[in-house]
Amino acid sequence: MTSAARQHDRAAAFLALHHGEGGFVVPNAWDAGSARILEQVGFAAIATTSAGIAWSLGVPDGGHVDRDTMLEHVGRIVAAVGVPVTADLESGYDDVATTVRRAVEVGAVGGNLEDQAGDGLFEIEEAVDRIAAARDAAPAGSFVLNARTDTWFGGATGDPFEATLERATRYLEAGADCVFVPGVSAEDDVRRLAEAIPAPLNIVAGLASLTDAPTLFSLGVKRVSLGGSLTRAAYSFLERAGRELLGPGTLGFLDGAVSYADLQQRFE
Repeated sequence: MTSAARQHDRAAAFLALHHGEGGFVVPNAWDAGSARILEQVGFAAIATTSAGIAWSLGVPDGGHVDRDTMLEHVGRIVAAVGVPVTADLESGYDDVATTVRRAVEVGAVGGNLEDQAGDGLFEIEEAVDRIAAARDAAPAGSFVLNARTDTWFGGATGDPFEATLERATRYLEAGADCVFVPGVSAEDDVRRLAEAIPAPLNIVAGLASLTDAPTLFSLGVKRVSLGGSLTRAAYSFLERAGRELLGPGTLGFLDGAVSYADLQQRFE
């Protein structure tokens, strides 16, 4: 099988997850090692996290990593696993079409595109044009385009539900396969969005009170992602371990840790 055929099959498999019974969780890896572990746990697909990749490089999230560096890390994650990988492409950087084409070249079968620029949202017509450019760069069936709208983070004026629905509808008409709405937390709002948006809805767990995937699925959500939450958990554990070493000097943090031999075997 050629690499192009393999990538097409992975994209089809990833898209099918959005239309199956119930919903699915796609965890966010920040490097090749975390991706391998998540694949071994049994996840059917893996997402990248721009926040986690940025933190792993010692810089903040939010545009502090350039496109080349970000896609280099995405490529390493893709190469490390056999399951489909969807990439966090932030707002598409300076050229959405080029960014999507480059993501396809490194093996990603999907990607998130934000409609936020700096401290505010792109005007809706510009945001729609960016989704259309992404779709033109990666035709339907070859790349699962997840249109993210930050309306619930306060970027829109007026009712966030109506603003979200308007943008979601326009993004789908421009070629998006699914819609990602981070920041929404009230169960009623999630249910209304899932019922009103005519495509699979992605909600991120771990940002607000709704952190239970089964609850989100019961509300109609199809795709649950974690953003930088797994990275935060890993770094929080590292900090606790460091404080234990610096303080009492004990090694309690190693209780339950995977052995060196086991980890070596997992990465063979």
